[in-house]
Amino acid sequence: MKLLIVEDNTRMRGLIRSLVAGLAEEIYECSDGGEVLEIYSRRLPDWVLMDIELEDVDGLTASRQLMQEYPLARILIVTSHDDDDLREQAQQIGARGYILKENLLEVRRLLDSRAA
Repeated sequence: MKLLIVEDNTRMRGLIRSLVAGLAEEIYECSDGGEVLEIYSRRLPDWVLMDIELEDVDGLTASRQLMQEYPLARILIVTSHDDDDLREQAQQIGARGYILKENLLEVRRLLDSRAA
């Protein structure tokens, strides 16, 4: 499996990477939603782990852009925002899941179940 982690916090990116390392053969990273389309088009990851709150281009905007270009992209929102409106927006965009950072083990569980 190939993963793209989109997270602006270096420590959190490292934590997510270590959590999913055993599941993925290749892991790519970027810190801003503005980089997502370029990296996705070059690497074609199986999953994108997308934070919402990013520096220049937020995760929901980046997800929307990605889904317009690659409608089969699989996006998992990984965020600290426990907000029903944001969940609804993510679902409307086409995200396959919405996991809070306080429940990071759910990321691994979801990816592991989808890989089987």
